[in-house]
Amino acid sequence: MPLRFDRYSLLSAPALAAVLACMVPAVAGAKPFKWAGSSDIQSMDIHSQNSALGNGIHAAVYESLVMFNSRTLKVEPLLATSWQQVSPTQLRLKLRQGVKFSDGSAMTADDVVYSLQRAMSKTSTYAIYTQGMDRIAKVDGETIDIFLKNPNPVLLNQLTELRVMSKAWAEKNNAVEPKDIKAKDETFSHRNAMGTGPFVLKEWVPDQKIVFAVNPLWWSAGKTEGNVTEITYTPIKSEATRIAALLSGEVDMVRDTSLQDLERLRANPNLKVMEMVENRTIYLAMDQFRDELPGSNIKGKNPLKDLRVRKALYQAIDVGTLQRVTMRGMSKPTGAIVSPLVNGWTEAVDKRLPYDPSAAKALLADAGYKDGFEVDLACSNNAIIQDEGLCQAITSMWARVGVKAKLRTLPAVTYYPMAQRHEASIALLSWGVPTFDALYTLQSLTRTKTTGGDGNYNLGRYSNERMDYIVDRVKTEIDLPVRNRLLTEGLQLQNDTVANIPLHNQMLAWAMKKNVDLVQRPDNRIDWRLIKVN
Repeated sequence: MPLRFDRYSLLSAPALAAVLACMVPAVAGAKPFKWAGSSDIQSMDIHSQNSALGNGIHAAVYESLVMFNSRTLKVEPLLATSWQQVSPTQLRLKLRQGVKFSDGSAMTADDVVYSLQRAMSKTSTYAIYTQGMDRIAKVDGETIDIFLKNPNPVLLNQLTELRVMSKAWAEKNNAVEPKDIKAKDETFSHRNAMGTGPFVLKEWVPDQKIVFAVNPLWWSAGKTEGNVTEITYTPIKSEATRIAALLSGEVDMVRDTSLQDLERLRANPNLKVMEMVENRTIYLAMDQFRDELPGSNIKGKNPLKDLRVRKALYQAIDVGTLQRVTMRGMSKPTGAIVSPLVNGWTEAVDKRLPYDPSAAKALLADAGYKDGFEVDLACSNNAIIQDEGLCQAITSMWARVGVKAKLRTLPAVTYYPMAQRHEASIALLSWGVPTFDALYTLQSLTRTKTTGGDGNYNLGRYSNERMDYIVDRVKTEIDLPVRNRLLTEGLQLQNDTVANIPLHNQMLAWAMKKNVDLVQRPDNRIDWRLIKVN
């Protein structure tokens, strides 16, 4: 059953449309915008599941204190108009006045304090953005302070992903705590949304569509480039069906463009294709924690704990073939776990171990596995570009050196919760860096898993004492040259110990009608304020 924005939940669908139409401010040439992608979001709760697609879609309804400018990628004001570093451990932010939630209530300092505290709660997966925060305090009606346990040189970058929710709305609807994404229970905030952003959630039918209507109470209404008054997102798993929807005019844009259709889309006079390297790395995480791998023919020990085995798996993968055949040229092979856009990246850490099946066989034999071994390989089938194809190709490559990967694929909505429960021996994953700083990656993927953001996505449960020291030092180091050297050291240590196997950075290809104007961002997000349909 369709799920509607709660303020109008008693209205019929036609009545709701009529009300919203009357409320829409007059915008010259205003039109609807319809787009499609390969998968659905996992929750409307802004602190439940930290995912790129979800965060991008949430931003249509919910706003953060600061944001990255879509063209310059510089931090700029949003719900905060200015900020001051009162001390190394105290950041003071002035809040924008006159901002209203879409139910007409005023946004207050209490809402901001509550929202940041909510992001820090146990069921939130956004602790990576709150790392170092000690407490949030209201100074007055238009000012808040963020007190830190230690200095944090990237706090503003992290605040771009912490959005503001109405405290009264959460309390009224029993949604004070975020939905636990690993649990089956559903909270009101999981299926509904109410924020200060440019749009309101009109309808969400999971795995079918999400519809947003313009928010007439938005504080910046009429002041931006966009002219769109309704946005419909349709998750379409099938690549052929997705492209057919674009060619038929059913949708205006396809974000996850099928690689095999790129050439004809580029040649279509009614369409345009925007391309760039995404700030996202595709990699393999390996279980380095269990003493025995479930489903493996090796009993009593875990081959993946052996560095020689991890190097063998790495060197058995021909990323050139993956790029040329599986990805059809739409990838950039990498030896680093981050893209060149990320602070800490260098050409040296981007250098891969060479593809060498003979060396891989020798490493396996040296480790005691001359006949190879069996291992579970899990993969999504609608979350990463060519995810299933990549896993099939890697399975074949590993088979040539004696490693028999038992491949299983799942849709994103069930794959990621499964992976987060550590139920995969090897998992294909992708990692974007919304802060554009390598701490986000090192802390999430390679720091020993403890609490909060430390190791929160370390699905292989890798642990290294030196890596922990580097991550913890980088969190608070304010001498930027020293900090950057530590980041690079951490990235190199990830390589040397094969904490994860990096494959490539994705290439973005957005295909759309010629009459659509928008800004393509390397984080694969659409800036809802800038969409124009001419």
